[in-house]
Amino acid sequence: MTNIEVIGAISIFTAGITMAIGSIAPALGEGKAVAQALMSLAQQPDEANTITRTLFVGLAFVESTAIYCFVVSMILLFANPFWNYVINQAGG
Repeated sequence: MTNIEVIGAISIFTAGITMAIGSIAPALGEGKAVAQALMSLAQQPDEANTITRTLFVGLAFVESTAIYCFVVSMILLFANPFWNYVINQAGG
């Protein structure tokens, strides 16, 4: 395998691992947040607007972690800074 093939394989593997590991915690956090919000709505139905609004803001913050992992994996796949370095070193 040449250096370019090795960097390509490692980039693809790392992007997959980034998405796999980076989406576990947000999924668990969102599930726990929704469960707690439903429990709160069952106990205090008069506060539904406040609980729902707060829930959606919290879910947006939790989801941002998964979005950052997605951005990192896209950078690894399509804008990898190591590609240019290896190509320049190879004389291309």
